[in-house]
Amino acid sequence: MHISLHGLVRGDDIELGRDADTGGQIQYVVELTRALAKLGAVGRVDLLTRRIDDPRVGDGYRREDEPLDDAGRARIVRIPFGPRRYLRKERLWPYLDCFVDLALQYIRKVGRVPDVIHAHYADAGQAGARLAALLGVPFIFTGHSLGREKRRLLRERGQSDELIERRYQISRRIEAEEHALDMASLVVASTQQEVESQYALYDNHERRQVAVIPPGVDISRFHPAAKGERVGDCVHGIERFLRYPRRPWILALARADERKNLATLVHAFGAHPDLRERANLVLVAGVRDRIGELEKGASRVWRELLELIDEYDLYGHIAYPKQHSAEDVPCIYRGATASGGVFVNPAWTEPFGLTLIEAAASGLPVVATDDGGPQEILRHCRNGVLIDPHDAAALGEALSDTLADRRRWRQWAQRGLQGVRQHYTWTGHAEHYLRELGKVSRRRKRGRVAKSRLPTVDRLLICDIDNTLIGDRAALAKLVRAIEAAGDSLAFGIATGRRLDSAVRVLKEWGAPTPDVLITAVGSEVHYGSNPQHDREWSQHLDFRWDRGAIFETLRGLPGLRLQPASEQRAHKVSYYADAARMPGVPAIRRELRRRGIHVNVIYSHEAYIDILPIRASKGLAVRYVADRWGLSMDHVLVAGDSGNDEEMLTGHSLGVVVGNHSPELGHLKGRKRVYFARAEHAAGVLEGIEHYHFLGKIQQPRYD
Repeated sequence: MHISLHGLVRGDDIELGRDADTGGQIQYVVELTRALAKLGAVGRVDLLTRRIDDPRVGDGYRREDEPLDDAGRARIVRIPFGPRRYLRKERLWPYLDCFVDLALQYIRKVGRVPDVIHAHYADAGQAGARLAALLGVPFIFTGHSLGREKRRLLRERGQSDELIERRYQISRRIEAEEHALDMASLVVASTQQEVESQYALYDNHERRQVAVIPPGVDISRFHPAAKGERVGDCVHGIERFLRYPRRPWILALARADERKNLATLVHAFGAHPDLRERANLVLVAGVRDRIGELEKGASRVWRELLELIDEYDLYGHIAYPKQHSAEDVPCIYRGATASGGVFVNPAWTEPFGLTLIEAAASGLPVVATDDGGPQEILRHCRNGVLIDPHDAAALGEALSDTLADRRRWRQWAQRGLQGVRQHYTWTGHAEHYLRELGKVSRRRKRGRVAKSRLPTVDRLLICDIDNTLIGDRAALAKLVRAIEAAGDSLAFGIATGRRLDSAVRVLKEWGAPTPDVLITAVGSEVHYGSNPQHDREWSQHLDFRWDRGAIFETLRGLPGLRLQPASEQRAHKVSYYADAARMPGVPAIRRELRRRGIHVNVIYSHEAYIDILPIRASKGLAVRYVADRWGLSMDHVLVAGDSGNDEEMLTGHSLGVVVGNHSPELGHLKGRKRVYFARAEHAAGVLEGIEHYHFLGKIQQPRYD
């Protein structure tokens, strides 16, 4: 499963350059999805993105499902998170948790957990890391463009940290990248230079986890014009700008983005003593209707370009078409090649440089920035020259020299064609990618990391630990065998007053199954999986009206209550030892807290403990939350307990089991249709309840008179 959240994502006629968010990353992810689906070892590839319902963009972005191949193995899936309208990437951050929740629903609908999640860019990195952790699957990350490098470049150009933060939310982006790198089993980079000079700036960068896999190019689309082949109508739309259309083109194809440094290119062309007499400059800088309607950054770029065109009086020597489609792009490259021209990428920095590969595949020599991926591309293809993007005069000379030496031009054109076929095909990229995933899979098997069953199960067994699950080793062993025999239809969880580390330790000591769900600290914490992943949304939910300090202050000195050790206190739980003979009753404790404006749950258990929880917290509420989060009906949830802190989870629409060795606190539940009192004790009582409800077969729901 791939995740790419921002920009306009579709399979055909990608609107490259429409805005700063719709660039090479989108083409890369779509092409990689297609290439992987063609390999026999891959059964299905989903690309998850954002569903957009906005009249300013095409209707196609409203489609929930868009096939990318005829076999149905590759598809774009659009998840409707956040506002319906189109948003730039800096405004997506508040909605990423919503994406995770809806992606979980989608996975449950599919009925299969993905084998791997690969997130692209910081926003998807944050969401994808969370989703992969919840599902217990490997997480792969590709940054594409990294925040630390962007901040460095913006500072070099004189922008203040305050402006950078306000415009780009750069700190949030960098923190998301750090988190993604920390969680990643594999980082896929395009070039070695990207690894050494960009990823290496991050605290959580680990070189061992990085694989350099250069992207590919579709050589069935990008190739020189065959002998006698008409180049295409797109060329006529460019030639209408030009006084001498037969002159070689200096072609730049990029978004109207300040980072692409197109203004320096116009300076280089306009200031050179004779370039305009020997060549035409062709700027294909995205699509536009009216410059005033573009986003601010693109509008600034275009106004600067038009001022420079006027300053150097380049009319008739430069083309800057307003519209082009993705299908026009190969034709534009072929037009430049047929003219005997050159492709130029003068970006301040270029993480990879997909356009350079497209140009090489089209037989077009290149002049490119020396910052970033072009260094490796030219080392492989040997089809051009690198330049300092800050030096307009040097750029002009490099363009002039490339066009002047026709023998070298032909040599570079041929080398580019050979280099692409050797190093930059999508088939080769996909095969290398799968080899790297195989290494990740083998490492995980050695580490015994299990994939979550929660998205695909149809029933959930939740047991208290002490005096319910444990207490009888023979009965527990029998219960373990029953759970294992149920296979992937059943998820197993625990709900306990213990803290997480204590729960994990005692389960291991008793040989209990590894839980899919761990509800700990009397329902104040929820974790998932064999490598427990904290459910942050549950914790955020519990913050409502929660004031730990006020609880300590109110109950200090109350007769019969003594604080438990600090190790037993949690962020959303305050725990006391209770002396039943001396303490006020639980209703009196609740009234005293309420009188101080403190709204909480007070849980009394085993006639010895008092736990104070947020008003939204309890074992029962946590069980309901887990069932809802993973799409399970409560009548397919069986809960088993023995004491007062289990009462709330036993009394809803779930199937309740009270084991034979229960505390007197639960006696008043006898007679309830959905609460079964077992005769057997401990795990044997749980098994008795499972049999009573036929829980591992066709569940028998209690009938009311």
